[in-house]
Amino acid sequence: MARPRIELQRLLETTVGEGVKVYYQAPTKLLFPCVKYERSKIDNDHADNRPYISTKQYTLTVIYRDPDSDLPDRISQLPSCKHSTKFIADNLHHDVFTINF
Repeated sequence: MARPRIELQRLLETTVGEGVKVYYQAPTKLLFPCVKYERSKIDNDHADNRPYISTKQYTLTVIYRDPDSDLPDRISQLPSCKHSTKFIADNLHHDVFTINF
C-alpha cells in the first residue's frame, strides 16, 4: 500500500527543485529556502456509520529570504493546495498553505 506522506514528500521535492529543503520533522536549525510541513487533520466521510474515505490535510509553510521568490507560486499550483496566510518573522517570509493528500 502506498504511503501518502512519502508521496507528498516526493511531490514537494519535485515541485520546489534543487536547492530547496523539504522537512517533515524539521531539525532545530533549518536551511533556507525550505518547505516545512506537518499533518494538521484527518477528514473521514462516513457511510453506514463507518469511515469509507479518509483524507489527510497537511499544513505547508514555505520559508524564504528573497521577497521576489517564485517558490510560493510553485507550491500554490499543487492540486488541492490553498494559501492560508503570509507573514514575515526574523526577516524571513513565510507563506502558509493547506493541502489535502
